[in-house]
Amino acid sequence: MIPSYTMSALPRFVGLELGASDWVAIDQERIDRFAECTGDRQWIHVDVERARRESPVGGPVAHGYLSLSLVAPQAIGLGIIPPDAAAGLNYGLDRVRFLAPVKAGARVRTRVSLSSMEVQEGGRTLLKLNCTLDIEGEPKPALVAEMLCMLIAKQ
Repeated sequence: MIPSYTMSALPRFVGLELGASDWVAIDQERIDRFAECTGDRQWIHVDVERARRESPVGGPVAHGYLSLSLVAPQAIGLGIIPPDAAAGLNYGLDRVRFLAPVKAGARVRTRVSLSSMEVQEGGRTLLKLNCTLDIEGEPKPALVAEMLCMLIAKQ
């Protein structure tokens, strides 16, 4: 949780990093399960032997959307929804860029900063969060994303 992070204190956090999640492993089993549920079974993800022979990174890589799917739950785990909010809803993404492949077996974590907040009608507040998915030991992150979260105030 983020100390002193409440609905009324949100303006003080604009422009600040809110934290970084724990590292999470992206193993081949997770990649295979993602391929199964999405139907995206491209060889670079699921054919380990062929990926070792033909992939430019020397082995299989996670799907970009698998990597992206980790950002929201990791950000929520950091406490981006203030404890005095009734709810925080996924409001979408403004921008996503995939910058580096996540090799099978790598560990990733999400760093989050609050870039803006906008108070709206009906007790709602729209957060824009800059999220970076780091790859342990790699110079470039896997991705950067502008994630939107709609906070709903308690009545």
